[in-house]
Amino acid sequence: MQKKLLTSGNIFKRTDGRWNGVIWYLDEQGQRKRKSFCGTSKPEVKEKITEYIAAFNQQLTITDESKAKLQDSMDNWLKVFKFPSVERGTYDRLECTAKHQVYPLIGDKIVGDITPADIKTVLNHWMNEGYAYTTVKKVYNILTDYFRYLTQQELIPKNPMLAAPMIKKANFLAAQGKENRPTFELVTTFSPSEIERFKAEAFRTWGNRQRIYQQSAAYTLMLNTGLRTGEVLGLLNSDIDLERRVLHLQRGVKEISRREGPEITSGREVKVGKLKTASSKRDVPLNQAAVDAILDLRAERYFGENSPLIPDERGSYTRPVNFRKRYYRILEAAGLERKGLHSLRHTFATNLVNGVKQPDGTIKALSPRQVADLLGHSTSEITELYYVRKDTARLAGITAGFEL
Repeated sequence: MQKKLLTSGNIFKRTDGRWNGVIWYLDEQGQRKRKSFCGTSKPEVKEKITEYIAAFNQQLTITDESKAKLQDSMDNWLKVFKFPSVERGTYDRLECTAKHQVYPLIGDKIVGDITPADIKTVLNHWMNEGYAYTTVKKVYNILTDYFRYLTQQELIPKNPMLAAPMIKKANFLAAQGKENRPTFELVTTFSPSEIERFKAEAFRTWGNRQRIYQQSAAYTLMLNTGLRTGEVLGLLNSDIDLERRVLHLQRGVKEISRREGPEITSGREVKVGKLKTASSKRDVPLNQAAVDAILDLRAERYFGENSPLIPDERGSYTRPVNFRKRYYRILEAAGLERKGLHSLRHTFATNLVNGVKQPDGTIKALSPRQVADLLGHSTSEITELYYVRKDTARLAGITAGFEL
C-alpha cells in the first residue's frame, strides 16, 4: 500500500508559549500515523510543515515513477516533455526508436530496477543484429535523454547510463566484421557515367513522346543546386528569380505522422515549415542546367507563382515519399545501384570541391567554405567530412620534387 496524507497540517499554541504542529498520514501498512513539529513561532512551524509535505509528495512521486514499467514511463516523458519542445519529424523519430528498439527489450522492466547491464544488453543486441552504428546511437541518445530527466528530477536515485557508455564506432564495426573506413569513403555519389545513365532513363518517353516519369527534371535541379529533398519540394515559383539566376530558400517540406495532440491517428501528412537550420535559409545561384530544369518543370505542370515548383496533380506540395519512390524506380530501370536522394547533394558538393577538369587541362574548383555556403552548412568541416568524397587520385605525383 502507498503512503497517503490525511491532513494538510494543524498548528496550535501551547500553554508555555511555544508552537506545535501535527500532520496525520497512512503508512505503507495502512496504519494511521502522525508527524509532530514544534517551534518558537507559528511561521516557523508552518514552514516545517510545508517542507515536510513537499518532501512527502516528492517521495511518493519517486516511488510511483521508479515502480512504473519503462514503456509507460517513457511514453509519458515523450508526450509531456518532448512533444511540445521538438519538431514533429523529430518526435516521430524518437517515438519510432522507443517503440521498435527500446520497448521490445526492456519496455516491461521496472524503471527503478534497470541497471547498466540492461542498457548494454540493448545496445549489444542491435549491434549483433547488424543494425547501423547511427541507428544504435539513436537508441543510446534517447535512453541518455530519458534517464537524465529522471535523475535531474530526482525520480530515481542513480543514472544507469553513467556506467553504460556508447560502444566506440571502431569496436562496433569490428564486432560486425566491418571495416572502420574514413568518413569521406562512405559518402555516396554518382560518377559522370552514372549521371548520364540516370538522365537517359529519367527523361525516357513512351512511343507517343510522353515522359514515363513525372517531373524528372527535379532530380537534375537537385544535382545542380545541392538542394535537400525537403528544400526542393518546398520551393514556390515565386521563390525563383530566373532573371538574376537565383532561388531563395525560405521553407521546407517534410512528411510526418498524423496526430491529435501527441497521439498518432491513421495516415501521414505533409508539413510545410521552417528549414533545417538557420543557415539553411539562403540564396542559391542557378547554372544553365538548373535554369533548364526549372523551365522544364514549369512546362510540365504550372499552377501559378504562389504554387509549388514541383506540385502534385492538385497543385499542392508533393509528398516526399512519392518523390523518393519515383527516384528509386528510375535508378532500378537504369540498372544503377540504389542510393539515397541525398546522393544527388553529395555529388554536387564533391564535384565543386574536387573540381572539374577544363578543356585547357586546369581544374576548376571551389573552396570548402564556398560549398558550405551553397549547401547551407554552418561550417566547412561538415561539408568536407560528410558531403565530399575525396578524389585521392589527384595526389598522384604531388610529392615529386620534395625528396628528403
